[in-house]
Amino acid sequence: MAKQENWIAPSILSADFAQLGTDVKDVIAAGADVVHFDVMDNHYVPNLTIGPLVCESLKNFMVKEGVNAPVDAHLMVKPVSRIIGDFASAGADFITFHPEASEHIDGDLGSIKNAGLKAGLVFNPATSLSYLEHVMDKIDMILIMSVNPGFGGQSFIPQALEKLKAARQLIDASGRDIRLEIDGGVKVENIAEVAAAGCDTFVSGSGIFGKANASDANRYDTVIQQMRDELAKAK
Repeated sequence: MAKQENWIAPSILSADFAQLGTDVKDVIAAGADVVHFDVMDNHYVPNLTIGPLVCESLKNFMVKEGVNAPVDAHLMVKPVSRIIGDFASAGADFITFHPEASEHIDGDLGSIKNAGLKAGLVFNPATSLSYLEHVMDKIDMILIMSVNPGFGGQSFIPQALEKLKAARQLIDASGRDIRLEIDGGVKVENIAEVAAAGCDTFVSGSGIFGKANASDANRYDTVIQQMRDELAKAK
């Protein structure tokens, strides 16, 4: 199967929460493809962020404003099972979770799929891809963490490139329509190298929102175009 179109997925973890709707509207208008929605519970990871009510409010704003982009909910919560339905109802389009946070991985993937959403698993730097062995038929997204989850603004862990290559091999061997996403430390300077390892969906928080001039109406255009230019060079 041919490699999929590249998607740039700004992580709203680095957005201005006082103007979250506006930030999302502007970053999608600037050429981003996906809204990456990081959910942390101060239990599975040492941080507390946002939940389904914010997701629902943001999705309603996007519909009202004509912002046509999927919401990719990355659930860093444990246990994950009970909250899946809340995010399905809140308007998420993708729901990904960590296998360590689930008592029944196949069942939780099935719950996401039964809700009509895209489902995926997330792999921390030291988590084995072996969890994929028996569930590839329920997977639409594989997310490789290139930092340890919990906080934005961390540096990219180079070993993630090898895990990306291994995940790409699994996807290609399956023949299935599965996206390969990376999250953590992605920026203009390394996005081409990440793409060359097989990635097609690039989460970037501070690498996009941290580069913007808040007074500039087109504040995200430059960095997203720079990312596109670098992706065009990747082989």
